[in-house]
Amino acid sequence: MKRSSGARLCATAAVGALSLVLITGCSDEGSKKDSKESSKGSGSSSSSAPAAKALTAAELEKLLLAQGEVKGYKVEAGGAGDASLPKSKSAVKVDKAACEPLVYAISALPPGDTDVSARNTVTEDKSAQAGTKSPEDISESDLEDAFNITTTLVGLSSYEGDGAEKAMKAVTDSVTACSGGFSMTSGSETQKATKVTSAKASGLGEESAAFTVVADMDGEGTADFQVEVVRSGSTVATFYGINLGALAKGGNSEVPAAVSQAQVAKLK
Repeated sequence: MKRSSGARLCATAAVGALSLVLITGCSDEGSKKDSKESSKGSGSSSSSAPAAKALTAAELEKLLLAQGEVKGYKVEAGGAGDASLPKSKSAVKVDKAACEPLVYAISALPPGDTDVSARNTVTEDKSAQAGTKSPEDISESDLEDAFNITTTLVGLSSYEGDGAEKAMKAVTDSVTACSGGFSMTSGSETQKATKVTSAKASGLGEESAAFTVVADMDGEGTADFQVEVVRSGSTVATFYGINLGALAKGGNSEVPAAVSQAQVAKLK
C-alpha cells in the first residue's frame, strides 16, 4: 500500500488522539482480516469469598502505570491531556444502547455500573534513537519508523460486590450484540464502526476479553483497532491501542503486551 505524505502529516497531528471519534479521516485505507475468538483468563470469584470493595478514584490513580514503570514507554496522565476525549459516559452518545459498554471501554470509561475511574496514555518512546542522527542523515525509512509508534489509552474502574464480573459480561455481550457495527458521537463528531469481532485475549488477570473494531475512516477505507478488557479482583482495566503509522500502511493497531502485562501486574 502506498504511504502518502498526507498520511504522515495526519499521523503527526493525531498521534495523541485515541478516541475513534478523534481519528476520523486520519488514515489511508487499511481493511484487515477478521480476528479470532475471545478468550478468558482462568478463575472466577468464589461464592465463599468476602464481598469485593470498590476502590476510590484516588486509589485507582495510584494504580495506573507511572513514568519509568514500562521500559521504552512514556506515560501521560488523563488521556494525554486531550480535551476532546469524553470526560464522562454522558458525553458519549451511542446509537445502540447494547453497544454502550463496548464504546465506554474504547474511551477508557467504566464499562460497568460505576462512574469512578482513572485513565492515562502509555506511548512508545523512540526519542532516544531519533536523537542519535543529525537531520541530514535521517532517511525516509527513519521518518516512517518515527510514526510507527503505538499509543495505548488505559482505563481503570472498580466495583462493589460482583460488579466487576458484571462489567466483563456487559462488554462480551456488547461485542456480540454489536457485531454489525454502531455509531458513536462525542461533541460534534460522529464515528461509525462497520464491524466488531471477538479477538484472542491475553489471558491476563482473572478474566480477559478482547475485540477488534473496524472503523469507517470518513470515506477513506476502514481501519482495525484492538481493545482488551481485563478483570483483576474488583478492578477492570481497559486497553485501546492505536498506531497511525501502521494504519497508514494498511496494518492494524494492537495493544502492546508490555503495557497490558505491566498494568495488570500493578493491580495485584
